[in-house]
Amino acid sequence: MPFDILPLLYAAVLGYLCGSVPFGLLLTRAAGLGDIRAIGSGNIGATNVLRTGNRWLAAATLVLDAAKAAMPVLLARGLWGEEAAMLAGLGAFVGHCFPVWLGFKGGKGVAVFIGSLLALSWPVGLIFCAVWLFIAFARKFSSLAALTAGATAPIFAYVVVDERLAATAALMALLLFFQHRENIVRLIAGTEPTIGGGKKTI
Repeated sequence: MPFDILPLLYAAVLGYLCGSVPFGLLLTRAAGLGDIRAIGSGNIGATNVLRTGNRWLAAATLVLDAAKAAMPVLLARGLWGEEAAMLAGLGAFVGHCFPVWLGFKGGKGVAVFIGSLLALSWPVGLIFCAVWLFIAFARKFSSLAALTAGATAPIFAYVVVDERLAATAALMALLLFFQHRENIVRLIAGTEPTIGGGKKTI
């Protein structure tokens, strides 16, 4: 194995291990709210944490999930360069969605996507957030907002940065769509809950 491949592997593993930390599960247990996987959609992300009624805990989950992606990206960039940083971001996304500690059943990746993009290119990360907010307010579907932001992220990454970041964002978008496959079915069927309209799915 060529030596120059090793830093990329280190970055991917670093990202995966950081991304696989289930902050939503840890915070809700620490707060005495039980296992978040037994509540609502069973998701470990911030939106499901919000269904416990604790907004501060949900906000903390959102920030920590974004941070667990940004941290390995910044560390990998400092140690091994930009390509390693992108692999660390992708690794963090995979780790969040498929954490080994939880039987590879994790979250859907929206906050981690945001954290990765903000660390890799903050303008692209801010555009992702802006697209999410626009669709969320206009259409009232959290899942549709995430899917639209994810689908457009590779385009903005290509325009603002380069094809390498676009490819990284595209891989994350594909995983995001896979994790939202049930939401997509409900959106097509017209049965997806709206924001504030009951059960949420991200």
